[in-house]
Amino acid sequence: MNLLVLHGPNLNLLGVREPGIYGCATLESINSSLHDLARELGCTLSTFQSNHEGVLVDAIQSAAGSADGILINPAAYTHTSVAIRDALSAISLPTVEVHLSNIHRREEFRRHSYIAPVAAGQISGFGADSYLLGLRALFTLVIKRLSEEPGCGT
Repeated sequence: MNLLVLHGPNLNLLGVREPGIYGCATLESINSSLHDLARELGCTLSTFQSNHEGVLVDAIQSAAGSADGILINPAAYTHTSVAIRDALSAISLPTVEVHLSNIHRREEFRRHSYIAPVAAGQISGFGADSYLLGLRALFTLVIKRLSEEPGCGT
């Protein structure tokens, strides 16, 4: 099983950017924890961060032939990107949306997600643990999907 983790804009600044909201964990430490969990679960994991919407769309489209599921923190693009939403919808891979902060307790404009309607679920508000919870959820979704495919025991 191959899973893809996508990090959106400004997440490269984790650890220094508004630690009162986003915590002290760095992107590198989050990725390291995700890779550790992936090894424990027995899957492979690729991680990618970009501050550019089109680059994230390209990564999503490329995942269609190489990944079994996507864990995404679209960051600010959560609230603005129809393009990322449409890319996720087009490739039909299991997707879990994650956020470090609880977006529903923040400013009004952050409470709407364009991604949520095309994701299997959303995990937010648990800091860096949101990613680990999201990876476990994605792993379970992919296992279920693979077991339901024709020719796989059903």
